[in-house]
Amino acid sequence: MTCLSASPVPSATAGPAVTAVIKDAGTVQLGNTTYRLDGIDAPAVDQLCIDEHADVWSCGMEARDQLTKLIDGKPVHCDDIGVDPSFKKRRLGVCKIEGDPTSLSQVLVQKGYALNLEGSATGRFKPDEATAKDSRAGLWKGCFVAPRDFRTARKDGALLGNACPANRDAQIRDALFPADLPMPASCNIKGKYAVRARVTGNIGIYHLQACRSYPGLGNPDRWFCSEEDAQAAGFRRAYNCRPPKNK
Repeated sequence: MTCLSASPVPSATAGPAVTAVIKDAGTVQLGNTTYRLDGIDAPAVDQLCIDEHADVWSCGMEARDQLTKLIDGKPVHCDDIGVDPSFKKRRLGVCKIEGDPTSLSQVLVQKGYALNLEGSATGRFKPDEATAKDSRAGLWKGCFVAPRDFRTARKDGALLGNACPANRDAQIRDALFPADLPMPASCNIKGKYAVRARVTGNIGIYHLQACRSYPGLGNPDRWFCSEEDAQAAGFRRAYNCRPPKNK
């Protein structure tokens, strides 16, 4: 399987056409504004799943690639519906390919690469999710945990999909949350969950290659492609990454 890095696509907005970037299956950047697609729970790029052959696959990267293929260079516009409550530097958006009445959120759920997010979608994509599950589309062909459970390291979260044998529960969870999480292409920022990060309202700490702590930090819990992605996931920068204070 070939995993592509974030791909620029032209976008149509209220102003002139701008360059857009697909950051992950649930996040689109248009110019200087980053939108989280409203109403869905989509995999982060470092999430792993089990496929229909019981093999581990990089479903987060595949989901991002599917969104890139779906847009396929066509103009996109997003209706801004407010600040993303989970990360105030981003916005929530109902995003559509120009001329297509169906939102990207709904199409991703239909294709099985995102889940209905009950909190903001109020169930409006539930029928699409049920159809994707029944047809074993996308993530549903194998076994996975809800993206929000992966992002919060909820290892006891419900196993979803059509290939989750009960007698292999422990092995499946070990595969979905491995001790040595593989690094997605071009996403080399290391993240570690840390209790001490809660002091600043975070769930973990991220380490850049320039950090003194980076070389010795083995087995990261998460991988991020940018500092903004890490911050959006609830991680703060390691203090040893910061420049020394002027005396």
